[in-house]
Amino acid sequence: MSSDIKVLVVDDSAFARLAISRELRAGSSISVLDSARDGVEAIGKIKQLKPDVVTLDVEMPNMDGLATLDKIMSECPTPVVMLSSLTGAGTEATIRALELGAVDFFLKRAVANPIGDGGDADGLRNKIILASKAKLSPRRTMPAMLASVPKPRKAVPGTQPATRVIVIGSSTGGPKALYQVVPNLPADIDAGILIVQHMPPGFTGSLANRLDQLSHVAVKEAAPGEVLYNGLAFVAKGGYHLTIDKGGVLGLNQNPPVCSVRPSIDVTMESVVQAFGKSVLGVVLTGMGVDGTRGSQQIKMQGGKVIAEDESTCVVWGMPKSVAESGYADRVAPLPEVAESIVDLLRKVG
Repeated sequence: MSSDIKVLVVDDSAFARLAISRELRAGSSISVLDSARDGVEAIGKIKQLKPDVVTLDVEMPNMDGLATLDKIMSECPTPVVMLSSLTGAGTEATIRALELGAVDFFLKRAVANPIGDGGDADGLRNKIILASKAKLSPRRTMPAMLASVPKPRKAVPGTQPATRVIVIGSSTGGPKALYQVVPNLPADIDAGILIVQHMPPGFTGSLANRLDQLSHVAVKEAAPGEVLYNGLAFVAKGGYHLTIDKGGVLGLNQNPPVCSVRPSIDVTMESVVQAFGKSVLGVVLTGMGVDGTRGSQQIKMQGGKVIAEDESTCVVWGMPKSVAESGYADRVAPLPEVAESIVDLLRKVG
């Protein structure tokens, strides 16, 4: 028991607290220390019990999930997995939570069945195990842009069809990493941008909207038939692989998952390489697994360039580690230097 991952379950619903606790206890390597019914109680118990991971409901009375998360990160930093709904407000709050420092989120299927079937319970347990190993960023590294007004950009983005493409891939910890990369790219960047964040359907639209608010470049959720222009970024739609043809026209498909994920970074990178050859810059940020490695290999074989995030800033050093250790990274950079590295290496692409 002493080696188990110790979890605090926070939810305003007594039924949800009971159901989640029961499912977590049904698996190995996880023990539920206690539960809390609101944010105020949760903060006290985190300080007292020092759990390894907290599951935190997004929507709660008194102190909601976002306010609670903010206090956790500032007063008693602990890895947090948010429990989210698919409502409009729920998806936006979840994206904001990832921005504030939550490691990951888990979708609540329904109020009466908060963690769905056994497969869903396994998914939540896996996220908790991964969260327990995650590296929390110091509070001081939160980008100042998140508290600022939206940044100015070109009044009419995308007037020049892209002849070079930047593909940015990320997974666990990715949304917060993207907030420190995409907003620091210049509006007049001489390339189009495709972003592949491992995320289920229903959330990528909110991610794209938030990035658009913060960035010089325009950011949209990808849709079939859209055309990629310089200074324009598309976020892969959750549940769909994102592809592109030689004319810069986007495609979406629901072919089988690759590396157990859809959207897959490899699928997008390989499609871009086929369409744009050596005029491709790949960027692989934080995340578990090897998605992006095969795509990076294809980029390098065609003469493009690849950047991998350095271990020092990764929430999970899995995907960029695989790229770097395979010898495909032209540069390994900590997160604050990634945008600058993109601009620098882009001059050598194409």
